[in-house]
Amino acid sequence: MTDATKPTPEPAGAPQRDYRDTVFLPKTDFPMKAGLAAKEPAILDRWARIGLYDRLRAARAGRERFILHDGPPYANGDIHMGHAMNKVLKDIIVRSQSLMGKDAPYVPGWDCHGLPIEWKVEEAYRAKKLNKDDVPVEQFRAECRAYAEKWVAVQREQFQRLGIMGDWADPYLTMKYDAEAAIVGELLKFAESGQLYRGAKPVMWSPVEKTALAEAEVEYEDVVSTQIDVAFEIVDAPNAPELVGAHAVIWTTTPWTIPVNQALSYGPEIEYGAYWMASDDRLIQVLVAMDLVGDFEKRTGLRNEDINSAPHWTIKGSQLEGATARHPMHALGGFFAKPRPFLPGDFVTTDAGTGLVHMAPDHGEDDFLLCKQYGIDPVFAVDGAGMYRADWAWLGGQGSVINKKFVGADGPICTDLRGVGALLAASDDFSHSYPHSWRSKAKVIFRATPQWFIPMDRAQGASTSLSTNGGGDEDAPTPFALSEVEGPGSSNGATLREIALDAIAATKWVPARAENRITSMVQGRPDWVISRQRAWGVPIALYVHRQTGEYLNDPAVNARIVAAFRDGGADAWFTADHQALLGSDHDLAAYEPQRDILDVWFDSGCTHVFTVEARYGEGTRANLYLEGSDQHRGWFQSSLLESCGTRGRAPYDAVLTHGFALDGQGRKMSKSLGNVVDPLKVIGESGADILRMWVASTDYFDDVKIGKEVLATASDAYRKLRNTFRYLLGALDGFTDAEKIEPAAMPELERYVLHRLAMLDIELREAATGYEFNRYIRLLTDFANEDLSAFFFDVRKDSLYCDAADSPVRRAYRTVLDTLFHALVRYAAPVLCFTAEEVWQTRFPDEEASVHLLEWPVLPDLAVDAGLVERWRTLRLVRGDINVALESARREKRVRTGLEADLGVRIPLAPPLRAIEEVGLDVFTELCIAASVEVAPGDTPAAGVEVTVTPTDKHKCGRCWRHLPEVTVDGALCDRCATVVA
Repeated sequence: MTDATKPTPEPAGAPQRDYRDTVFLPKTDFPMKAGLAAKEPAILDRWARIGLYDRLRAARAGRERFILHDGPPYANGDIHMGHAMNKVLKDIIVRSQSLMGKDAPYVPGWDCHGLPIEWKVEEAYRAKKLNKDDVPVEQFRAECRAYAEKWVAVQREQFQRLGIMGDWADPYLTMKYDAEAAIVGELLKFAESGQLYRGAKPVMWSPVEKTALAEAEVEYEDVVSTQIDVAFEIVDAPNAPELVGAHAVIWTTTPWTIPVNQALSYGPEIEYGAYWMASDDRLIQVLVAMDLVGDFEKRTGLRNEDINSAPHWTIKGSQLEGATARHPMHALGGFFAKPRPFLPGDFVTTDAGTGLVHMAPDHGEDDFLLCKQYGIDPVFAVDGAGMYRADWAWLGGQGSVINKKFVGADGPICTDLRGVGALLAASDDFSHSYPHSWRSKAKVIFRATPQWFIPMDRAQGASTSLSTNGGGDEDAPTPFALSEVEGPGSSNGATLREIALDAIAATKWVPARAENRITSMVQGRPDWVISRQRAWGVPIALYVHRQTGEYLNDPAVNARIVAAFRDGGADAWFTADHQALLGSDHDLAAYEPQRDILDVWFDSGCTHVFTVEARYGEGTRANLYLEGSDQHRGWFQSSLLESCGTRGRAPYDAVLTHGFALDGQGRKMSKSLGNVVDPLKVIGESGADILRMWVASTDYFDDVKIGKEVLATASDAYRKLRNTFRYLLGALDGFTDAEKIEPAAMPELERYVLHRLAMLDIELREAATGYEFNRYIRLLTDFANEDLSAFFFDVRKDSLYCDAADSPVRRAYRTVLDTLFHALVRYAAPVLCFTAEEVWQTRFPDEEASVHLLEWPVLPDLAVDAGLVERWRTLRLVRGDINVALESARREKRVRTGLEADLGVRIPLAPPLRAIEEVGLDVFTELCIAASVEVAPGDTPAAGVEVTVTPTDKHKCGRCWRHLPEVTVDGALCDRCATVVA
C-alpha cells in the first residue's frame, strides 16, 4: 500500500466509532441449547419419511458386507438400561461400518417363545382364578402370541427412539412361521444325524413353573437352609466287619432328598474313624471322616466317649467297598427296605460335612452318574410341582420340597427321622448360595425327568442304541432311555464338544479374556437339555415308538413336518393330522407325537439360520455377535452349539461382550433399592444422544455406572462437542469453493492442523475397526477441545473476525474449517446420530439428504515434513507455559486478557528457541495472543520456561482490540483494520 492509498488514522480525541458492523463475526442458526428431547422425534420422522435405511442399503449394495447379528431380547415389558446400552452399542458399530463404506445391514429381532412370556400370560390367568391347564393349548398359545406381538410393537418404538437404525419393517421374530419352520428343521437335522437322545438325567427344574430350566435361566441368591446329620446303620462290611452295627453319618442341606436316597458315597483315600458318641440319653457308634469329627461334634452336641477321643476303629475309605447300610425308614418296606450300597466317589472331600455323601440319583448330577455306573436308576419320586408322588411310601402326596417349613428342622421329614432315631442334628441356619428361577424368583431343584438331550461327547455320525426303562412314568407314557451307549455304527468323528472348542479358538473374542470364559464353560458343560414341559414354544416334533422308545428318523416325514410348520407355524403340530404327516409307511397307533417344546435357547441359537443365512445366502456367517457377558452361557453358547452341530463351525467370526449397567454407586439396579435408571426417562429429559454419548464413553467391556453425575459428565462432553460444531457452522457462514486454497499455499499452522486431523483419522479408523468406541469418542472430543477450541480456533479468531475477506490467512483458515467440518460431522455421526444430522442439515438443508448416507471423509493430500510437525508440537508446549503465566496474571488482575500483556520469555533449551526463530516472532506473538513477546535464552534448564507478564503501554485498536505500536490512541485503528474498513 502506497502513502497515497493508505487510510488516514483518526485524529486523537475524535469520537470513537463502533466498528462491530465491520467485523466478520460467526453467524449461524444452530442453537447452543440442544433441546434434543424435542428435536429427535422430528428427525426420526424425517428418516422414516425418506426411507433412510432402505436408501442406505441401495447406496451400499455390492460393497463388502458387514453383518452384526442381533441377539433377541424377550418381547415382554418396557426396555431397561441394559437393553439401551446393548442396542446403542450395536447401532454405533453398524453405523461406523457403514461410514467406512461397507454394506452394514441391521435386522433387529425378538425372542417370542418361552417361559418369560408364558409366565406373564399365566399371571393374568391366576388373577382371574383360572388354571392354564384347563384352557385348550391352541387358545393359550394364541394369547401368548398376542402378548408377544404387543410388546414387540412397544419395544420397537422404544428402540427406534434411541436412534437405532435397522430393518424395523421386517424384523425377525422367533414366532414367525418361517422362523418356527427353520427351528424345527434344525432340530430334525440333529435327529437325522443321531445327535439327539431321550433320557432321564437330573436337570434344573422349577417346581413353580413346572419345567426344566437352562443354566442361563437360573440365578444364584444367598439363602439360609436347613442342615441335617442323618445316621444310616451299617448292615454289612466285608472288608471291615467290625463296622457292622455302627452308623455311617451323612450331612446334607437338602433334607427332602433323604426320602429318595439309594446309596452312600465315600472317598477311597479318606481316613475314617468309628467313634462312640453319647448324648444325655443315648450311646451310638458313628462313622465319619477323622478330619471332620470336630465339626461333627459341634453340630450334633454329641460327646466323644472314646479314650483320648481317639476313634475306636480307623479305616481307609477303600475298605468300605462292598459295604451296605439300611435306610433310616427301612421299616416302611419296599423301596426303603433295599440295602444302600457304599460307592466310591472321587467328588467326596473333607471340605465340609462328614466325609460321607448320601446319593439320590434323581436329584444330583454326581449322584446320577455314580449310581448309573452301578445300575441304580432314578425312581421319579418327586413330581413336577415338587410334591412326592401320591403312591410314595414315605410322605406320599406331601410337599412342596422347596417349602421352607416342609423341609425345616421341625418339618415332617426331620420329625420322622427324629422319631426313628436317625436324626443326629438339624438346624435352620446354614447360609449359602442357591439357584433360583430368574423369572419366578423361586428355588429350583435338581430333578431327574425324561428329557431330550443333545450329547456333547458322542462322536459325530455315531448311531446309538438306547437302554430303556421298560415303561413310562407320569411324565413319559412311553419308554425312555436311562442311559445311552454307542452302537456298532459308532464313528471316530469329533464330538460336539471338540468341534465347539475348535470353533471357539478360531473366533475373535473382544475382549480377549472372554475366550477363556466360554472355553471353560464348554469344556465343563453337561449334555444340552433341549426339552421344556411348557406350551408356548416350538414343539419337539418327533414321533417316538411306543414299544422301543426310539424316535422315528424318516427324512420324508421330517420334510412334511417342516412344510406344515412353514404353512401354519408351530401351532400346526398341536392340531395336525399326524397320520398324514407320518404318511402311508408308518402307523400312528405305533407312535406317540411328542408334546414337549424346545428350550428357547435352541430357538435363539437358530436365529443365524432364518435371519443371516435366509437373507444373505446359505453358509453366510455373521461378522459379529454382541451381547452382555452373561451370554457366554446363553446365546453365544447356544448359537455356537447349534451351528457346530449342524454346520461344523461357529455362526460368527467375532464376538464382543459388554458388562452390565449399574447405578451411580456401582450397585445392581433394583426396584426395591429405588436405584433404577430408566432410559426412557433419560431420553424424555435429555435426549437419546446424551445416552448414546454415555454408552460410547464408558469402558463397556466391564460393568459400567450410570446416574445423575455420570450423565452430567456425558452432557458436558456433549455440550463441548456441540459448541465445536456451532463454531464451525458460524465461522463457515457464506463459505464457497471459490474461497478454498490448496494446502501447499497455506500457512504452517493450517498445515499442522491438517496433519493433526490426518493422525486423528487414522486413530479413529483403528478404534472403530477394533470396536473401541470409548477410545473413539475420547479421541474425537480431545481433538475438538484441545487441538481446535483451545488452540486453533483461539489463535485464528483474530484472522477470522478482522482480516479482509480475501486475506490468504483467513481463506486458508476457512478452508481448513471446511475440511474439519466435513470430517468431524462424519466422525460424530455413528455416536451422535441425531446431532450430526442436525449439524449437516443446518449447513446443507435438503429434505432428501442425510449425513448417514455419507462415507468416511477423504482428507486432502498433504506432504507434511517431520520438521514442521515437531516444530509446532514444541511451540504448543511453550504456549502452554505462557498460558499458565497469563492465567496467573489475570487472577491477580494485572491484566484482563493476553492482548494487554507484554511477555518476556526466557527459554533454556535450544529446540524451542529454534522453533520460534523458524516461524518468526510475529507468528509466535499471534500464537501467544499477546501484545508483544520478547524471547531470550534462559540460563538454567532445570528452571524451564520462565515468563514475565507486564501490562502493555501500547494503545488498543478500536476494531480488533489488539494493542499495537501503530495505534496512536485507544480506539484508533491499526494498519490492518484501517485497510479492511477502507
